[in-house]
Amino acid sequence: MDMAQTNRDEPMQWAAITGVIATVSVFAIAQGLSYPLLSFILQRQGVSPALIGLSAAMTPIGFILSSPLIPALARRFGAGRTALTCAALSALVLAMIGWTQDLYLWFPLRFLIGAVTNPLYVLSEIWVIALAPPSRRGRVMGVYSTIISAGFAAGPLCLLAVGTEGWPPFLVGIFAFLFCGACLAIVVRRLPKVDEAGNKVSVMGFMPLAWLLLAAVVVAAGFEQGVLALLPVYGTHYGIAEARMSALLSVMIAGNIAMQVPLGLLAERLTARLVRFGCVLVTMRGCVLLPVLIETPLIWVCVFVWGAVSYGVYTMSIIELGERFSGSALVAGNAAFSLMWGVGGILVPPLTGGVMDAIGAAGLPVTLGAICAALALATIARRRMV
Repeated sequence: MDMAQTNRDEPMQWAAITGVIATVSVFAIAQGLSYPLLSFILQRQGVSPALIGLSAAMTPIGFILSSPLIPALARRFGAGRTALTCAALSALVLAMIGWTQDLYLWFPLRFLIGAVTNPLYVLSEIWVIALAPPSRRGRVMGVYSTIISAGFAAGPLCLLAVGTEGWPPFLVGIFAFLFCGACLAIVVRRLPKVDEAGNKVSVMGFMPLAWLLLAAVVVAAGFEQGVLALLPVYGTHYGIAEARMSALLSVMIAGNIAMQVPLGLLAERLTARLVRFGCVLVTMRGCVLLPVLIETPLIWVCVFVWGAVSYGVYTMSIIELGERFSGSALVAGNAAFSLMWGVGGILVPPLTGGVMDAIGAAGLPVTLGAICAALALATIARRRMV
């Protein structure tokens, strides 16, 4: 009887995991589309790389300011209701961005889309971590990262299909957010309670508990958002067409798709911390190779591996978070991850754009390589402290 009950419960758990991952993957389509789309539009308007990077930073500011509110929102309104509301608001704000087509109005609107998409993403990630069996957390989170990467890859690919002008690309993102809410509504009753009222750990109180993990999130976020926002600009310095740069972004994210499950399995055999360190070193090597290979066919291989290991830094950090924390600490930790993702996004794209203004195209690989080197040194220093 117990065995029958177990067999009956397990498919329900996997159904819930599948539903949440589907929700986040559709969310990722809209996010993966919006960054290069808005950069292309601003570039056609003659906006400088520094301003394009500053505009892109508005979304991470929304992440930062909304992150400390997520645990309280989940407790007050329920995690499911909060996430569903945020999906609807995300579609509305993206529609307003498409309607305005104005650099300065986009600043507050891109802030708002960060603020309303953030709880949806954080709560979904917490659900996946809570549902993943500890012995299989590496592969489950690898699958999770893979599916999210597929969503991000579909975003730039949508631009190849519908172009970067007019309403079509915005409509793809709007419908993606609405479909995201529909996926979540189907499984919301099966999801574990993450809005517990027990021992409360605040976002700020969590930070000293895992500072290196949070630093890794800053680097992963800054790298990803810097590349999504400014690799199209980098390509124009070499006379590379928008369509080719969109394809390069898609190949880079395809590296995530191919490698997150193997990286997760490797983390189960070794440790997430060791695999993360390896990912940082290979990402740094990719920064060195980018200017050498950008005009050669080998660039496709380079960005494939580059994308795989750069996002692997975040995947390994999430796995370690799930291994070390649970309950309210896990909720606060994931919200802290989101806050640090915002910090990386707000600091790195404008910094990279400013360096590109100062020294030209080389500013992109130089800046991204420098932040990877800083994380590698911090990892070595922490190991010596232990």
